[in-house]
Amino acid sequence: MKYSTHILSVLLVLLFNNLFAQEEGTVIDQVIAVVGGNIILESEIEAQYLQYRMQEGGHAGSSSTVKCSMLETMLYQKLLLNQAELDSVEVSDSQVKAEMDRRLRHYISMFGSVEKFEEFYQKSIIEFKDELKDQVRELMLVENVQRSITADVNITPSEVKSFFKEIPNDSLPFVNAEVELAQIVKLPPVNKEEIERVKNKLQELRYRVLNGENFATLAVMYSEDPGSAKKGGELGMFGRGEMFPEFEAAAFSVKEGEVSEIIETEAGFHIIQLIERRGDYINVRHILIRPKVSPLDLAKAKMELDSIATLIENGEYTFEEAVVRFSEDPSKNNGGILINPMTGTGLFEADQLDPKVFFVIDKIEVGEITVPVQFQTNDNKDAYRILYLKKRTEPHKANLKQDYDNIQEWALEQKKQEVITDWITEKAADTYVKINDKYEDCEFISTWGK
Repeated sequence: MKYSTHILSVLLVLLFNNLFAQEEGTVIDQVIAVVGGNIILESEIEAQYLQYRMQEGGHAGSSSTVKCSMLETMLYQKLLLNQAELDSVEVSDSQVKAEMDRRLRHYISMFGSVEKFEEFYQKSIIEFKDELKDQVRELMLVENVQRSITADVNITPSEVKSFFKEIPNDSLPFVNAEVELAQIVKLPPVNKEEIERVKNKLQELRYRVLNGENFATLAVMYSEDPGSAKKGGELGMFGRGEMFPEFEAAAFSVKEGEVSEIIETEAGFHIIQLIERRGDYINVRHILIRPKVSPLDLAKAKMELDSIATLIENGEYTFEEAVVRFSEDPSKNNGGILINPMTGTGLFEADQLDPKVFFVIDKIEVGEITVPVQFQTNDNKDAYRILYLKKRTEPHKANLKQDYDNIQEWALEQKKQEVITDWITEKAADTYVKINDKYEDCEFISTWGK
């Protein structure tokens, strides 16, 4: 087990898993460890272990070994958090929101749509953000401290070569196949008639509530927010800076029992009823209806992309020129290149791609264009795109010629790991650390107080 030098990525994955795992079972809680003023609960370890078993199936390994490894990762996280508190490290609300949005976009893309994501977790995006907020803030503090520990660590070419030579030939890692893709996107507009239909429906529901019908009952029947609809549209207590700005402005302006006018946000159109105000926090119900792009407008977007693909294939435009001229997505500013949100690069392994994308590019060669593919954009709009396969690497054993950048990163990570281990040894000696006797037999990498 190693201390990840990208701890935010690792812990956010665990955090998303925990939010699901917590629905699966209940643990009688106890404090397993204390680091400075921060505690680690047994429920946290059990939630992570439950998800680990679900992922690994029959290859889960020794439960005690796995849990010891999970505990040491948490000890390291809490040690970093303790240092953040000592150094008065801060992250802004806008930074927390941006990180949550970035991660949610990635997870939503894996499910294919907001609706499928919300259905799987049985929570709305708004509820999900509310549950993540404090934990993401903590993890960002941890990341900031860790970044400062390894900020001055660099690697030279000679160190990279030495690192590679020290790897036995039979231990050289196998590099998975990767692809680099570019896209041209067409966004069919939602027609005025559809927007009017949605507004008229919400206005009808608003009048029905004002005339005595129950808002919660109507939310169950008509709201398209799967997370809150089953609870009568109720979102739970939240403060400022946690919701869409337009939603928040309306929610904080209505009085208890009142129903707002129709509000438009990125998610769609809403009406809101205030349930309770408690200091700087409120609880509301809402009914959400999302305007739908018509099948005719979707078909037009698909046909337009077919025509653009023909222009490219006939040599009237290069793909890069067509991106600039025709694409309606922000990616047009970097040649239409798709960016992998997990790595920040333009390379994707097969399991990092949307299944629809994987199946269409699997049928083409490098330099070819796919048929138009329907998808949802990061802001949940229905769209079509054509994809251009710029590059495909075949699976192979790592070598300096093909994989220098990856090997350089591995060497740098090892060097950072050594620096982190030294830092833990130094800080743990000066920090109050207490571990429950239940874990006294764990073989940790670092020396922790027991």
